[in-house]
Amino acid sequence: MPFRILTVAIVAALASPLAHAVAAADARDLDTVLVTANRAESTLGDTIVPAQVIDRAEIERLQPRDLTDLLRGRAGIEIGSSGGPGRLTSIFMRGTESDHVLVLVDGIRIGSATAGIPPIQDIPVEHIERIEIVRGPRASLYGSDAIGGVIQIFTRRPEGALTSHARVGIGSNALREASAGIGARGTRAWYGVDAAFQRTDGIDACRGSGTLFQGCFVDEPDRDGYRNRSFTARGGIELADGLSLEGNALHADAFSEFDGSIFGGNEADVVQQVAGGALVYAPSDDVRLTARAGRAYDKSTTYFRDADAGTRSDVGRIDTRRDTASLQADIGLTAQQGMNLGFDWQSDEVIGATAYAQTTRRNFAVFSEYRARVGAHRLQAGVRHDDNEQFGGQTTGNVGWGVDLGSGLRLNASAGTSFRAPSFNDLYFPFSANPDLEPERAKTLNLGLAQYGRPLDWSFDVFESRIDDLIFLDGNFVPQNIQEARIRGAELTVSTALAGWNLSTQLSHVDPRDRSDNANFGNRLARRARNSGRFDIDRGFGAWRLGATLRGAGQRWDNAANTASVPGYGTVDLRASWTFSPDWTLEARATNVFDKAYETVQWYNQAGREYALALRWRPLD
Repeated sequence: MPFRILTVAIVAALASPLAHAVAAADARDLDTVLVTANRAESTLGDTIVPAQVIDRAEIERLQPRDLTDLLRGRAGIEIGSSGGPGRLTSIFMRGTESDHVLVLVDGIRIGSATAGIPPIQDIPVEHIERIEIVRGPRASLYGSDAIGGVIQIFTRRPEGALTSHARVGIGSNALREASAGIGARGTRAWYGVDAAFQRTDGIDACRGSGTLFQGCFVDEPDRDGYRNRSFTARGGIELADGLSLEGNALHADAFSEFDGSIFGGNEADVVQQVAGGALVYAPSDDVRLTARAGRAYDKSTTYFRDADAGTRSDVGRIDTRRDTASLQADIGLTAQQGMNLGFDWQSDEVIGATAYAQTTRRNFAVFSEYRARVGAHRLQAGVRHDDNEQFGGQTTGNVGWGVDLGSGLRLNASAGTSFRAPSFNDLYFPFSANPDLEPERAKTLNLGLAQYGRPLDWSFDVFESRIDDLIFLDGNFVPQNIQEARIRGAELTVSTALAGWNLSTQLSHVDPRDRSDNANFGNRLARRARNSGRFDIDRGFGAWRLGATLRGAGQRWDNAANTASVPGYGTVDLRASWTFSPDWTLEARATNVFDKAYETVQWYNQAGREYALALRWRPLD
C-alpha cells in the first residue's frame, strides 16, 4: 500500500478528538496473557501484531449458536458456510484463502490433510475456555498455513478447588442441546472433563439446481439435520518443583445431512479427535523448556440415502492423521530481552478407500524469535526453516517494531513472509492432481495504531499482502501454480463502557484482487466481501442482562470470473439472561430477528429467524 495512504491514516487517527480524549484517561490493565502471537507467554499490551482474546465470560454473555456465530464479523474474519449447522465452513482471514488460516486446539494443529480446511463447525462452544486470534502471518513460528492468521482454541479447565457446570436448551428447528462438566484443582494436580450433545432438524441447506448444474446440483427441498456428541478432558500434575506434565483430549462425533446426489452423497459421519501432552521444565523464571507431542485425527464417511427406495449406500471414506512433536526453549536473556527457539516435526498420513498416489509425508523445522524492549521501543525478529520431503526447503521470517507514544498510545509496524504447503488432494488425488506443485508464498506488511485505556480501547491497522504461486484449477481441473493475488485492507476495533452499557465495534475493509496474467486479472477473489463487521451491545440490570449483536457484510462474488454475485446482508440478534438464584441462570436468544434471507456461499441457505431457551447451572465454590 502506498506510504502516503498509510501516513494519512495514522496522522488522522493521531489528530482525532478521540485520541486526545483517551489520552487523558487512566491506563487500562493489559495483563491479559496470550501465547499464540509469539508462541510464548506475553501480555496483550506487549504484542506488536494485531490480536484479540475471547474469554469464557464473553462467550456466555454473547450466547453464540456455534463457533461460526462467535467468530463471524470479527476484525479480519469472514465466514463462508455451505448451509446450516454442521455444514462445511470456511474462514477467510484478511482476504486470504480458506486454507490460509492455521487453527490450533490446545497447541495441536487441526485440519484435514486432504482438504486442508480446519473443521471448526464441529467444535461446540461449550467446550471452549478462550480463543486467541492473531491476524497476519505467523509462519516464522508455526510453518505452513499461517498466512492470514492463527486461531487458537483452548478447552475448559477448572477454576477452583472443585467446579462443575451444566446446561440444557431447546430451540427452533427442534434444537436440543445439553452439556455438563466437572473439574478439580489441588496443590499439585488438576483435571477437567466436559461432555456436550446437540441435535437439530436443521434447515434446507441448498437450493441447488440439477438442470443448471449449480450449487449442490440437485433440488432437495427438505430439512438437513445435524447431530454432535463430544467430550473434552484436560489434566496436569506437578511432578517436582519446576517440572509439570499436562495432557488434553477432544473427541467430536458429528452426523450431518446435506443436499446431494448418488455421486457426492447426502449424509456424512465425521469424527474429529485431538490429543496431546506436554512436559514442561522451568528451573528458573528465565528458562522454560517444553516437550510437546500430539495427534489430530479426522474421519469422514459419506453416504447416499435414497428416501424413495429406502436404501443407504457408501460413497466414500477418508481418514487423515497428523502427528506432531516439538521441543522449545523460552529464555529470558535480560529483564528487557527474551527469545525462544525450537524444533518441530510433523507427519501426515491419509487412510481410506481413495487410491492416493502417496499417502504420507513428513516435515522438519527449526525456528527462533528474539524480542526486546529498549526504552519506549519494542522489537522482535524471527526466522524458521521447514524441510518437507515433498517440496524441499522453505524459509520464512518476521520483523516487528512498536513505539509507545504516551497515554497508552502505541504505533506498531511489522512485516512477515509465509507459505502454505499443497494438500494431499492438490498433490495426489487420482486423475486430478499435480505432484509438481510448489508451496503458495506470501509477503505481508502491517502498520497499526492502538490505544488502551478507560473508558475506551481502540486499534486501527492497515495491511498489504502479496501472494504468489496460488494453486488454481486449470481447464482440465488439474491444480497449477498459476495465480497471484494482492490484498489490501484495514481493520478497526473499538470497545468501551458508556452509562453501564458495554459497546464493541469491529469493522473490516479488504480489497483482494486477482493479479494473474489471465482473463481474471483485476477481479476480486471469490467469496470475500469488501466490507464486513459487527456491533455488540450489552447491559446488566441487577439479575438481568440484555444484549444485541448486529452483523453485516457487503456484496461478494462466488466465482473467479466475478459473474456470480452474492448480495450483502445485515442481521440482528437479541439476547437476555436472568440469574434468578446464585447458581442458576435462564438464557434466551432470538437470532436473525428480521428473518433476513441471505447466503454466504451462492445457492446455500442460512438460517432465518430462530429462538432458543437454555437453563445454565454453575454452583458457587
